[in-house]
Amino acid sequence: MPTVLSPHNPRFERVRELRTPRARREQGRFAFEGPTLLAEARSSSLAIEELYGTPDVLAAHLELVAELEAAGTAVFEIPQRALSRLSDLETPPGLLAVARTPASDPAAILSRPGPVLLLAGVGDPGNAGTLLRSAEAFGAAGVLFGRGSVDAFAPKVVRGAMGSLFRLPVARVEAAELLEAAAATGRPIVAATLDGEPLATTALPAGAILAIGHERHGVAGFLPRWDLAVRIEQASTTESLNAAVAGSILLYAAALQKAEK
Repeated sequence: MPTVLSPHNPRFERVRELRTPRARREQGRFAFEGPTLLAEARSSSLAIEELYGTPDVLAAHLELVAELEAAGTAVFEIPQRALSRLSDLETPPGLLAVARTPASDPAAILSRPGPVLLLAGVGDPGNAGTLLRSAEAFGAAGVLFGRGSVDAFAPKVVRGAMGSLFRLPVARVEAAELLEAAAATGRPIVAATLDGEPLATTALPAGAILAIGHERHGVAGFLPRWDLAVRIEQASTTESLNAAVAGSILLYAAALQKAEK
């Protein structure tokens, strides 16, 4: 049975703070909204600490609420105006969950089989979310977020990832740390650049770290060096592809080449 909270309950401030990267780091938690992401979290066995919902929305999802309560999630019924203050959306969907941030680190990701995606300064949350979806779809071992990249658990990234973030390990990494770890694990770094070798005719090494950079500054804004540079050839005079599109193509090419071997 959900616990009814008043609009002025002190819990709300800690949840509202989760809209900032600093609070997410300090609390080791993040928030996400809506029944679709909540169902994805449940199917991915993500531990949900708290669920906040308006009376009508909680009533419409009684079975899911019962499952969460049985699993130890604290469920709270709150007024719409209180939920609106917690949400970062103009039209909140009526459910907001708080979960522990999954623990991971670069070494753990690099120890897993498959290519690793590196976001080398990708600051747009929509692009980052799409890249997380593509990384899961094409069998990546995980995703590393380099300095200058958006926070992996920012609300817009979580929404854009559509559940992939609940299943795919992610970690932040510094350039020096990455170069050292890549050398230690024997993983070559493949960077997407405008002047690299044509991707269509280039053999991608197995287990590569696939680096996608900032759309303006490129990979060089984060990494001082890499082992191989590839470019995605285009028929038009478009200056460059969107980071999410370029990264998805690179991930698909790596998966395709692996399947053909």
